Amino acid sequence: MHWDITVSSKFKLIDIKFRELIRYRDLVIMYFIRDFTTTYKQTILGPLWHIISPLLSTLVYAFIFGNVARMGTDGIPFLLFYYGGTTLWTYFSTCLNSASVIFINNSGVFGKVYFPRLAVPIATTFSSMLRMFIQFAVLMVFLIFYIYKGNPIRPSVQAFLFPLMVIWIGALGTGLGMIISAITTKYRDLQHLLNLILSLMMYVTPVVYPLSQVPDKFRRLFYLNPMSAPVELFRIWFYGLGNVPYKMILSSLAATAIVLFIGLILFTRNARTCMDVI
Repeated sequence: MHWDITVSSKFKLIDIKFRELIRYRDLVIMYFIRDFTTTYKQTILGPLWHIISPLLSTLVYAFIFGNVARMGTDGIPFLLFYYGGTTLWTYFSTCLNSASVIFINNSGVFGKVYFPRLAVPIATTFSSMLRMFIQFAVLMVFLIFYIYKGNPIRPSVQAFLFPLMVIWIGALGTGLGMIISAITTKYRDLQHLLNLILSLMMYVTPVVYPLSQVPDKFRRLFYLNPMSAPVELFRIWFYGLGNVPYKMILSSLAATAIVLFIGLILFTRNARTCMDVI
């Protein structure tokens, strides 16, 4: 007898069944649509909140950090500086938050039917990407406006590598989220601390200030934060201003690869036993 699908209890370090993911692509699409549409379901403005929310944050940051604290932006207009940083950070935090509650939010489905569990974080990451690209499109409108007005900012040819940066940040956020999701099936305290951790982490990431404003004695600490490099690199690519050491970029890429690897190990391992704990 030939079996189309074999579910085994044997543990592998990373058990990613790509053929199954392709076979269940309709499920991935369904989760993708669900995650994108349910966020602002039964709201008046709907998807416009994807634009309004970072824009309001940008105005607040521009007032507090730009006008009150008088922090520089390396010559980048306030709107572009804060909106770009907010867009990248929102994308990262959304990927992390979405992946961190996968086992808890989907326990009812996981306990009733088999499908490749990795389909869920893939779908949530893609829905976060779509939100980010909506915000990115608005940012490009602002960028074109400032260039038209004669502002000296100029995007570089490296800006065409932006899709790779999107994958980079998405892998980092989703990897961290999968690690947290695997841990919170047993210890829910981490889930309650996550929002606080993200808030603190944002202020040690050059989102509301450029890396050039960080004193030299503290700058090496930013090597430990893998989100520092892509945020600063984004400004170099699209605004032509800013500076980020290559060692920081390499350390961020290495940290992303390690986090994603560990996240996949814990996620695939926890997917086998999560229903016994939840």
